[in-house]
Amino acid sequence: MSEAAAVRGGDLARTQDFFVCDFLAPSPKHDLASMEHPLFSLSTRPDRRILNYLHNETEVTVTPSVKGRATIFDADILIFCISQLMAAINAGRPTARTLTLTAHDLLLATGRETSGDSYRRLKDAFERLAGTRITTNIVTGDQEVTSGFGLIEAWEIVRKTRAGRMVSVKVVLSEWLYNAVLSKSVLTLSREYFNLRKPLERRVYELARKHCGRQPEWRISVQTLLKKTGSNSPRRVFRAMMREMIKADSLPDYSLRELPGDVIEVTPRGRSEEQVILPGLSEETLIAARQMVPGADVYALEAQWQAEHPQTSSRRGDSDRAFLEWLAGQI
Repeated sequence: MSEAAAVRGGDLARTQDFFVCDFLAPSPKHDLASMEHPLFSLSTRPDRRILNYLHNETEVTVTPSVKGRATIFDADILIFCISQLMAAINAGRPTARTLTLTAHDLLLATGRETSGDSYRRLKDAFERLAGTRITTNIVTGDQEVTSGFGLIEAWEIVRKTRAGRMVSVKVVLSEWLYNAVLSKSVLTLSREYFNLRKPLERRVYELARKHCGRQPEWRISVQTLLKKTGSNSPRRVFRAMMREMIKADSLPDYSLRELPGDVIEVTPRGRSEEQVILPGLSEETLIAARQMVPGADVYALEAQWQAEHPQTSSRRGDSDRAFLEWLAGQI
């Protein structure tokens, strides 16, 4: 099969409905499941190890292809696709699992160079994304997926330059990921996320964004953080890397510090003593939210709501009612 017809998981030509990625600089968004669980490799070399991950009631097995497991930098492609789809949904435009995108736009949006080598690396990323298989019981929307699937179902280079550089690319997202977008199980990332060049920094930012949001703080043990990042380092080495990260203080939106008891604390940047600490929702409201969106992470939804409506969420008497009204509009 020629490079121009590189396809995994089916014949793209049979797909009738497609979505053209044409929104200029939409807010970058990532799906909650990918931010919560270590689906992507942090290795800069081909990672062919099978990952078996179990946390609380969530089980994930990630099986790489001979090309290696999809990396956290490969996930930029998915972030670009998710961002385009969410921009369309918010604009009231129809969407589809098959997306047509311009490679140059993708490279620019994710902070990459547009050299010939960058296009080659992009092709390698598509191959790793299509080849990486996931088996999990992660819930997206109101569906619990228990079968195996790829991060993307298929891809192909639609058009090239005379020099062989890809111009237009067609991608078919997995139903699992597309369902996550339709159910708005996504969070907005800082645009500075793409400037983070160390894989562990990106992963820790994702976890901070999901679990801390605009809450005054989030604390996690080093052992649990090691597990949730998917790092393959021994705990003592991982702890040393976290101390380097704390010293560098390079994460967008969040600051880190080490606490006694082998604990890492995450706090949003720019919070002064005069600022109002956002009140937590009542337990009754959280129970009602779980009934409205079974299987969803209600704490992540709370963080998203606080980020989008800080003034409402800071008024104690209005918080619970306003959150449930907002949640109803997301369903």
